[in-house]
Amino acid sequence: MSEVLLDRAGRRRSPATMPGFHAGQSPRNKGLRYPADPPQVEEIIAVMRAAGEGPHGQRLRGLIVILWRAGLRIQEALTLGEADLDQRRGSLLIRHGKGGRRREVGMDAWGWQQLQPWPETRLELPVGPLFCIVNGATRGRHWANAAARADLRRTAARAGVRRRFAPHQLRHAHAVEMAREGVPLVVIQRQLGHSNLGITSIYLQGIDNAEIIDTVHARPTPMVQVTALLRR
Repeated sequence: MSEVLLDRAGRRRSPATMPGFHAGQSPRNKGLRYPADPPQVEEIIAVMRAAGEGPHGQRLRGLIVILWRAGLRIQEALTLGEADLDQRRGSLLIRHGKGGRRREVGMDAWGWQQLQPWPETRLELPVGPLFCIVNGATRGRHWANAAARADLRRTAARAGVRRRFAPHQLRHAHAVEMAREGVPLVVIQRQLGHSNLGITSIYLQGIDNAEIIDTVHARPTPMVQVTALLRR
């Protein structure tokens, strides 16, 4: 008979709460693919406003801006160093992207303006990654991926955003917005750091059917008369 596990209060404890219980098991969401459903501009701005004006709010707004206006992956953003930002050129250096690839990406002037308060506050903290822990004994050290995601979810809920608000959704929004602005697909591919255009095309599934229909419907008519070609 197996030993009954009890907590400090003497209540029966589930084996699932013990360290190592899930070792070797795949996560429940492994293999699941979420549909491309990027947030609207108004929703992103609402979350940025809900973040607040203090150091924690400046850090979160800075992360949102870099995910949204530069299209970075969450891990690429969290591993940025202070020296990886070049506002003069409007560029960010990703030293170790997916697959260990190094690339340089751009960010617009509005994005730099919104990011600016955080690097200025960051100067008061110990040297380290751009996005770091703000308080406590570990201040200045790496801001954990899970902690950043949780902060995004809480702030989105506080802002009243009722859709999934994850880092990759902001990256989707970046790709879709650039496509709408007429940016060539190959430029979007390079900006996102994709190895081929097939992956980039998946990101553009966030363009809804109505927009596709309106775009095709507005195509110019052929200048050659069809009836003239049919004459013999």
